[in-house]
Amino acid sequence: MTQPFVPARPFRTFEDLELGEFRKSASRTVTREEMLNFARKYDPQWFHTDPESAQESVFGEVVASGIHVLALWRQMDHEINWDIDWVCGVGWDELRLKRAIRAGDTIHVTSEIVSLQPSTTRTDRGTAMTRYAVVLDDGTEAVTFTSINLVYTRDGRARMVATAR
Repeated sequence: MTQPFVPARPFRTFEDLELGEFRKSASRTVTREEMLNFARKYDPQWFHTDPESAQESVFGEVVASGIHVLALWRQMDHEINWDIDWVCGVGWDELRLKRAIRAGDTIHVTSEIVSLQPSTTRTDRGTAMTRYAVVLDDGTEAVTFTSINLVYTRDGRARMVATAR
């Protein structure tokens, strides 16, 4: 398993983001051991945790929990979007688990900014909507969703820094 990415303080504010901005993470291969360990701790359904029984499932083998895949997405998203000064995420739209992730699958994450809206009530933030995908090496999108996030503006970042002093 790869070591988690530990970013520096993000520096890109809402004004720095561009509609259509596209990013792609490095690839990683999902192992059976990590799938089993995650599922046994966080999502103990039989087709995630029991290789023998999972052969009788619709998948025919152990598959990664959707929660596990989203945790992998989160790690990989931080790798590619660590430089954005997020306030926080406020929701996901149209989450789709389109294809199970199996042991040995190699995945990467893509992000594309699909909407940027300045706040109409607060000058310290704007809303960025980002379309994400967890993608297999053959180009198949296994998971897709749109993430709604608040991002600090330059004004918001300056106020935050001034308040911290």
